[in-house]
Amino acid sequence: MKKLLAFYVLGILLITSCDSDPAPNPNPDPNVDAPGKAVLSLPENNKECEQGEVSGNSAIVDFSWEASADTDLYDLKITNLDSQSITTKTGLTSTETEVSLQRGHPYAWEVTSRNNGSAITKSNQWKFYLAGDGESNFAPFPAEAIYPSPGATVTPDNGKITIEWENTQDPDGDTVSYTLYADSTDGMQTPPDSWKNLSGTSMEISVEPDTVYYWRVITSDGNNTATSNTFTFKTNN
Repeated sequence: MKKLLAFYVLGILLITSCDSDPAPNPNPDPNVDAPGKAVLSLPENNKECEQGEVSGNSAIVDFSWEASADTDLYDLKITNLDSQSITTKTGLTSTETEVSLQRGHPYAWEVTSRNNGSAITKSNQWKFYLAGDGESNFAPFPAEAIYPSPGATVTPDNGKITIEWENTQDPDGDTVSYTLYADSTDGMQTPPDSWKNLSGTSMEISVEPDTVYYWRVITSDGNNTATSNTFTFKTNN
C-alpha cells in the first residue's frame, strides 16, 4: 500500500512539473506580411562616431533607427571590422539602444526587423569608426569583396580574371589607395609593383586552372592602413 501511494504521489509531481513548463513558441505564421526595412540613423555612415560615457578602452555608443512597418521586434548586430567579433542585442521593442564597444576600431552595424511571420527583413549595413585616445587621423575602413564573391568558383577568360572590391571610405575624408595581394599560397605573398598603390578598385590577374586562390586588399590613407579579410575563390578547369 505504501509503495502504491508513493508511486501515486510521484505521478502527481511529474504531471505538475510538466504542466508548469512554459508553452512552446507558436510556429511562425506564413500569412503575415514581411516586416518593413529599418532605416538607420545613428551612428552615421562612414563617419567618426560620437562617444558617450568613456570607461578605459570602452565607450558607450548610441544606436538609433526609424521604425519599420509591420515590425514587432528588432535585432541589432555590430561587427568589429578588425577582429570580426560580433555583438548582438535581440528582441528590442524600441528603435534606440546603447552598447559599450572597444575604442580605436572600425565597426559595421545593421538591424533586422521581425514579427510573428516567417520572414525577416534586414536593413542596409552602415560603418563607423570609434576613436581611441589621442587619435587625430583615423584608419580607413577595410575593403569588402565584390568579385569573385568569397568561396566562389569562377571561369577564367583567356587565363585571367578581374578581382574587384568596394570603394572604401575614410572617416576623415582622406583619399585612399589600395594594394592587392593574391596568390595560391595564403594571400600573404609580396605582390608585384603594378598591384600596389592603386587608385581604382579592380585588378586583372593571371590565374591557373583548377586552383584555389587567396586574396586581400590593404587600404591606405597615407597615414594609416586597414587590411581586409582574406577571401578565396577557385578556378574551373
